[in-house]
Amino acid sequence: MNVSEKPRVALVLGDPNGIGPELTAKLVAEQETSKKARLVIVADKQVLDEGMRVAGVHFDYKTADDGSADLFTDDTPVLLTRPVYEGEPGDKGQVSKIAGKYQLDCLTKGIELCLRGMVDSMCFAPLNKEAMHLAGLEHEDESGLFLDLLDHKGDFGLLNTLGNLWTSRATSHVSHRQVSELLNEESILTAARVLDKALRASGNDDPQIAVAGLNPHAGDGGMFGTEEIDIIEPAVRKAQQEGINVSGPFPPDTIFLMGRDGKYDAVVTMYHDQGQIAMKLMGFDHGVTVHAGLDYPVTTSAHGSAYDIAGQGIANVRALREAFLLACSMS
Repeated sequence: MNVSEKPRVALVLGDPNGIGPELTAKLVAEQETSKKARLVIVADKQVLDEGMRVAGVHFDYKTADDGSADLFTDDTPVLLTRPVYEGEPGDKGQVSKIAGKYQLDCLTKGIELCLRGMVDSMCFAPLNKEAMHLAGLEHEDESGLFLDLLDHKGDFGLLNTLGNLWTSRATSHVSHRQVSELLNEESILTAARVLDKALRASGNDDPQIAVAGLNPHAGDGGMFGTEEIDIIEPAVRKAQQEGINVSGPFPPDTIFLMGRDGKYDAVVTMYHDQGQIAMKLMGFDHGVTVHAGLDYPVTTSAHGSAYDIAGQGIANVRALREAFLLACSMS
């Protein structure tokens, strides 16, 4: 594959006080992986260099003031000179407003590169939501920032992948007491749509999707709740009418056994931990999160910034590698 045929990926280092910089350094140093794309690294030079030092790796890169098409003359990664990080390398493992602002600036720059046509997709290392909220993030997570920057009005959802198994969720970062009141046919239908679209974009021409129930035993005919009868089943029928290969609702305590065994390619869950616990038990070290439905593929590792091991050089790069490869394939 020559340089012009490769996808162009914005690679964001994430929280400078977490494991993101060292993970990114490990990823870029893996030439078998990083050479699959033309890279624009969105980071401060001191953050990238510190990541290489901690990871014990080195690679060449060139710097540029901004992204432009003529930067991609060869496979050498391009490091943008902005945004600038005003913190210190010794701040590892600490929640910081300065680090939060830097994360928001880097994510904004990555989306700007997509909008300008400079890159095809974005992959980012783990963030810290508390730090970003200290710095002024008004949304529950970075997804809201992306939706605002892209002025996105269509279907959107957070997906998680583990090898060939994908999940989406009808409700996301909300308290458990809010799940029932937020659950409706449209939220479930949207979760099924974004799953179907993302799976097809990744190369699966006929995705098979299962839908989880909300209650124990999927309500057991209404004995343990009626959300399955009143909300979930009608949503499944509507999805089927749209041509989505979807089935359910199934008991939530067994649905992931079917997914694990290959009967289904994906599972629509009703709330965050219903899918996250199962997926992380099956493969915490290589799960990927996809911000699905946007005009550009945006991926990240499914784990957090791991303050407890930040700066030790022992963080496992596998999940970020999988996120990067998925960004490349979806591009």
